[in-house]
Amino acid sequence: MKYYLLPSVVLLLSCLHLTAQHHDLNQDATMWAGKKTQVQDTLSLLSAFKSGSVHGHFRYYSMHTNNADQLTDYYANAVGGGIRYETTSYQGFQFCVSGFYIFNVGSSDFSTPDSSTGQFNRYEIALFDVEDPYNKSDIDRLEELYLKYNLGGASITLGRQLINTPFINLQDGRMRPTGVQGIWLKINELEKISIEGGWLNSISPRATVAWFDTGASIGIYSSGVNPDGTPSGYAEHTESKGVALMGIEIKWNKRWKLKAWDMLIENVSNTAMLQLDAQFPLAKSSQLFAATQIIRQHAVQNGGNEIASKAYTQKGSKSLTFGAQAGWKNKNWETSIRYNRITAEGRYLIPREWGREPFFTFMPRERNEGFGDVHAFMGKVQYEFPKLQVKTSLSAGKYELPDVRNYALNKYGLPSYTQINLDLRKVFSNYLEGLDLQYLLAYKINNGEIYENDKYRFNKVDVMVHNVIVNYHF
Repeated sequence: MKYYLLPSVVLLLSCLHLTAQHHDLNQDATMWAGKKTQVQDTLSLLSAFKSGSVHGHFRYYSMHTNNADQLTDYYANAVGGGIRYETTSYQGFQFCVSGFYIFNVGSSDFSTPDSSTGQFNRYEIALFDVEDPYNKSDIDRLEELYLKYNLGGASITLGRQLINTPFINLQDGRMRPTGVQGIWLKINELEKISIEGGWLNSISPRATVAWFDTGASIGIYSSGVNPDGTPSGYAEHTESKGVALMGIEIKWNKRWKLKAWDMLIENVSNTAMLQLDAQFPLAKSSQLFAATQIIRQHAVQNGGNEIASKAYTQKGSKSLTFGAQAGWKNKNWETSIRYNRITAEGRYLIPREWGREPFFTFMPRERNEGFGDVHAFMGKVQYEFPKLQVKTSLSAGKYELPDVRNYALNKYGLPSYTQINLDLRKVFSNYLEGLDLQYLLAYKINNGEIYENDKYRFNKVDVMVHNVIVNYHF
């Protein structure tokens, strides 16, 4: 173990010592924990504010990347915390505000590129501010600031908020999730149908501290190459007024569920998804489950810019992806096999700044967005130790991608690869209630031709990424 992992161990042990208190735990580290705010109306506005709920979250994240021997390794240690306040309901209205801060407490120099490839850090910088690699202490963000109106089983929220959809989602995997600004509607009062959707005009991507107009938020991360192999020029040049999303979920019975989503990025693209899920109960509290999914995408107007080299997607372009999964689970075990196909019709493109892809074959620390003509295969086994409150999972996937020089279908120069992930999670109770730990190991092995050029290897394949995460919710 390298010397720079020592701060991780010391701080991890410190967190275990300092968090020995009684608090509520939220299993999802991306969301604020604690008891849900009561929505029944209070007698006065003052009472609504006085009886509101306060939730806190402290988070420590240690990450380090081991590249091939001749390439640069990186490490990072981030610590942060935040507070969320939400009122109870007054005449159906609720107000919420939250914020989060992050400190860099010992990391590599992200402003220095790898000496042999000239490329910069990919993973660790996203714990902080990707726009300013020198920023180590002034990393804070007003995360939520909204007014919500509740009416029966429906609600409408206006302002800055956190949403989770197939195309724009929290994409937790660093310190804080992606936030959005706009108006969002949820309808859950129908017996078998739930609906949600809205219009978004500003986004604060994960690993940033600012809020960006829709077009400006596209291209903050690495933008790859155009279909002709020239560097993509859509960063700071994508023109879009906003994003319209709508989703509907129909539960016919306990076995069958249908989900349909559509996302229109004004002046850029339209993406539609249809997914069918099924469950079949078996003996001894076990069940079979299966799902199938299809996503169709096409460019809208000029794809973001009249100049093709500055457009996010090329005018008239299309893509199609489909997949399936099947598995078995009981109280402790879950195992599944999964497949996804992106056809050779074109690249599947969703801004990486907005969220992770909804494919069944998705594995943390890599994505298949930006590619066409992809075959992805994945298997996963998960086991839970209820008495120990420990979850373990092992995943393995094989991803067959186009050649790295096939720029029309390979946006980021990623060769075919095999990925293996080990995920260990521990939830504490009693005197350590509110604390949870996670260790994630992602190992990616090269399966493709890289033409003796390490730019296709660095931070992409033949790489091992270690992640240690500590959360404390109160």
